[in-house]
Amino acid sequence: MGYDVHAQKGFVNRGNLYRMKELMRRARQGDRITLAFLGGSITQGSVSSQYTNCYAYLVYDWFVRRFPKTAFTYVNGGVGGTTSQFGVSRVEEDVLAFKPDFVAIEFSVNDDNTDFFQETYEGLVRKVYGNAFAPTILLIHNIFYDSGISAEEKHREVGAHYRLPSVSMKPTIYEQVASGVIPNREITPDDLHPNSDGHALVAEVITNCLDQIYQQMDEEEEPFPMPAPLTANAYEEAKRLQNHNCVPVCEGFTADDTLKKYVNDMFRDGWTAEERGAKITFEVEGTEIAVQYRKSVKHPAPVAVAVLDGDEEHGITLDANFEEDWGDSLHIDTLAHHMAKGRHKIEIRLTQTHENDAVPFYLVSVITA
Repeated sequence: MGYDVHAQKGFVNRGNLYRMKELMRRARQGDRITLAFLGGSITQGSVSSQYTNCYAYLVYDWFVRRFPKTAFTYVNGGVGGTTSQFGVSRVEEDVLAFKPDFVAIEFSVNDDNTDFFQETYEGLVRKVYGNAFAPTILLIHNIFYDSGISAEEKHREVGAHYRLPSVSMKPTIYEQVASGVIPNREITPDDLHPNSDGHALVAEVITNCLDQIYQQMDEEEEPFPMPAPLTANAYEEAKRLQNHNCVPVCEGFTADDTLKKYVNDMFRDGWTAEERGAKITFEVEGTEIAVQYRKSVKHPAPVAVAVLDGDEEHGITLDANFEEDWGDSLHIDTLAHHMAKGRHKIEIRLTQTHENDAVPFYLVSVITA
């Protein structure tokens, strides 16, 4: 396409580059390096014509070409339609288990620009930053190309607090789309997901940042210790409860033991139910509790209710009918946020089924912190 997206403007926070420079020096020496990417559908590569056209793979390819002596491992932890609230609960399994040396985090179009998601995002950043293998972190901020909406403001505050390098599509690609220089339909079919050309532009903004760091990698920099939290930081120790790591009381719910084959094969390791009145009960510790279930594009689907500590009046309806058409959703409903520490009981039961339900109710996980 040949568009100038002013990629040099995308490096919106230089941060502390000690870890990134160490990574590049190791790569120059020929060390084995694992590059991981965690985010939503854009990281997963949605709408790109093939996985090698995804921005994450193109960034991986930049490292491969820049450091030809090094054996790189590519880990793509992108899962469409998910937020940092889910990201912080799954990062151990989907990213940190691979002992990454580099982790790119991309949730700015999935999170809302709120204090809640700033806190879940910070929990994710802290969990990665404090990992024993001390990976370098790069924050990536995508954007809605029609409205300019994203959670970048709240996310950049976290990045600045931890002095993490951050790259933004707002002063680069979005600026050119908003001014009419780049017709939006040339790079995105829906003003959110880049097509292959759009992914190439996103990768260009990111690799321009990496090029700048590459030019400075022999300039010494002192490490930056992890600071005290910016938020209440209730999510750093978030975890997912699924049928392989907890044993709830099941009355009409059945554990799904289908093998999970890949990272975004997410409707696995949960529990299903089809009959009205079926119930599943968990006892958990924590101050944060959320329920993750499948919202299906196949209708009709069952409806359930989640009740915390017997408080029926404030039960949360879990409607498995999804009104969008892009595919089934890994939906999360938050039951409790910043509640008193202690042990809590969660009861989920089916309240409405239909004779012709297209799918059963699928409880994917309970998320606690």
